Amino acid sequence: MRKLPAFQGTAGDLGGANRNTVLDRARSNLRHAFTPARPISKPGMFAGRTTVLRTLIQSIEDQQLHVVIYGERGIGKTSLLHILDEIARDARYIVRYSSCGEDVEFSEFFRAIMRDIPLLYHSDFAPTSEDIEKGGSLADLLPDGQVTVADVSDVFAKLSSTRVLLLLDEFDRAHAPSFRRSIAELIKNLSDRSVRVQLVISGVASNLTELIEHIPSIRRNILGLQVPNMTDAEIHELISNGEAVCGLKYDAAALDAITVVAHGSPYIASLICQLAGIQALDRNVSAIEYADVIEAVNRAYGELEQRVSPRSRFSVGKAQSAGLSARLGLLARAALHTGGRFELSQVEAIVGEGATGHAFISSLISDYGLLQRATDVPGEVYQFVEEGVAVYLWMGFATRYLSNNANHTAHHDTPSELLQILDKASTRREKGSLPR
Repeated sequence: MRKLPAFQGTAGDLGGANRNTVLDRARSNLRHAFTPARPISKPGMFAGRTTVLRTLIQSIEDQQLHVVIYGERGIGKTSLLHILDEIARDARYIVRYSSCGEDVEFSEFFRAIMRDIPLLYHSDFAPTSEDIEKGGSLADLLPDGQVTVADVSDVFAKLSSTRVLLLLDEFDRAHAPSFRRSIAELIKNLSDRSVRVQLVISGVASNLTELIEHIPSIRRNILGLQVPNMTDAEIHELISNGEAVCGLKYDAAALDAITVVAHGSPYIASLICQLAGIQALDRNVSAIEYADVIEAVNRAYGELEQRVSPRSRFSVGKAQSAGLSARLGLLARAALHTGGRFELSQVEAIVGEGATGHAFISSLISDYGLLQRATDVPGEVYQFVEEGVAVYLWMGFATRYLSNNANHTAHHDTPSELLQILDKASTRREKGSLPR
């Protein structure tokens, strides 16, 4: 009888404590060491971002600003919010984290938030009052029915003996213009009245622009903070943190490959580390090698393909059939390093000077429908039509390049010569010099 695949552990297997072998425990712990599908929530697993986190804290504490943190998906915005949550709670802030949905509505959104803030912190109520002893909350002070920005502002204005930090994640998912306008008005009201409540909004770059467009005068009350790609050192720290948790070891060649393929993305780094770890454990070893990374990148590429729409897959296939695979991969790499967008100069560095760059972009827009011009920023700035296509294209390029050159990786210094070539590939302009 054919043996079917099986789970490697049980649902009650917490952290691998009851597993039999070192590799069994490593497999179980690997799920907690690298979590590409989940944000980091434990400070001990948080890698890098020290400068960003320090700027964020100082802006909140010293300047008492509201903050919009923005960046491409997978860059670590939600993880940053979770760590800020922990640090702010340690400083006795009242912190409320909320993730915005497509149909989020201001009234119910803030009513839910204020239910979690005790009436104890409202200046009109004595600590021994009956309402406080009954467990009342700030939501009890809101009127029935629809809640306005003024209603929320008036209640928050009486806050005392604490500070409140409201973390609004995935703000770009909130499609209702009325909700976005209300948030802009709330920021203005809270700032004008020096209320002890601050908002930290996570989303994309257009969030900051749109908020300011609603009420230009709030510009001085908001800090726009971009979450940049991680440095190589930060990617190494991420991998080191994971090694400490799962007990696996990524050798020098594997570390180089993961670093270059991740290209500053904690999501890609975590995904490749997890898949490469599984590959090594399937071989019953605890050392991850370059070949494991190649297999991991290939597997990740297959998984990412299923997350791209059939329309985009068709367009990509059409462009690849026309011999554009390498340039598309390198263009995607450039986009991943600059928040999902790229300028004409970046395109020219890949395909040539002047008109050649324009012609390439025009072709990707009109012939393949893969690009569009970004309309919310000045200058010639472009982006892929569908989110996720850039990662998909780059991973496809990386798996082909690394697989085709696997025989060149033996015992090179760190970083390996092969990976130096890959890392410099985006500056090569000679036609035919790049792999398809």
